[in-house]
Order: sequence, then structure tokens, then C-alpha cells
Amino acid sequence: MALILHIAEREAWNQSKTNRSYRPEMFWVEGFIHCSIPAQVLQVANTRFRGRTDLLLLSIDTDRVSAEVRYENLEGGEQLFPHIYGELAHDAVIRVAEFKPGADGSFRLP
Repeated sequence: MALILHIAEREAWNQSKTNRSYRPEMFWVEGFIHCSIPAQVLQVANTRFRGRTDLLLLSIDTDRVSAEVRYENLEGGEQLFPHIYGELAHDAVIRVAEFKPGADGSFRLP
């Protein structure tokens, strides 16, 4: 099992509970779900989501993901990030945690 993480908007995750599969809003534009390995997620959270209080952190077991998972960098950097090229079934998510920033707006792992 490889563990990857996805920062989800609480509303989008809650809406996905009806059909038991998740696709964030940008999936329809980009064609994949952005994820991170545990060592990358705080950098992503503090760069892209600083101060947001409406987030969840999804822990995903890649062995349970039916769509293709590619490790790639599409922005020209050297770090490879996991991207899920399809919808994410709820049964691939092994943990959902509140992901709120501290008083200074920065994130720490729950």
C-alpha cells in the first residue's frame, strides 16, 4: 500500500457522499485529482490553501484506487506529485480528517 493525500473542500466531499465517488471542481478542467505524498502535503497546503478553514485531508490507499495514479510534475519542477486520472471511490479513502490552519494561517498535519 502506498499512502497519498488529497486536500479537499469540505462541501465537495460532502456532496460526493451520495454517489460514493469524488471529483473536485477542477477535475473537469484538468482531468485528474491533485494529490501529494505525506512529505509534500504541508508545502502544498501552505502555498495554495493558507488560511482556508473549509478543508479536509483525505488519506488514500493507492491499492484501492481503480483509476490510474501517475507521479509527475506538470509545472516544471523536480518533485513528482501523484495525480489520480479518474474519479476517486470513497472506499479508497481510509481516513478523512479536519484540516484547519493554526492562528497564523499555516497548516500542520492532524
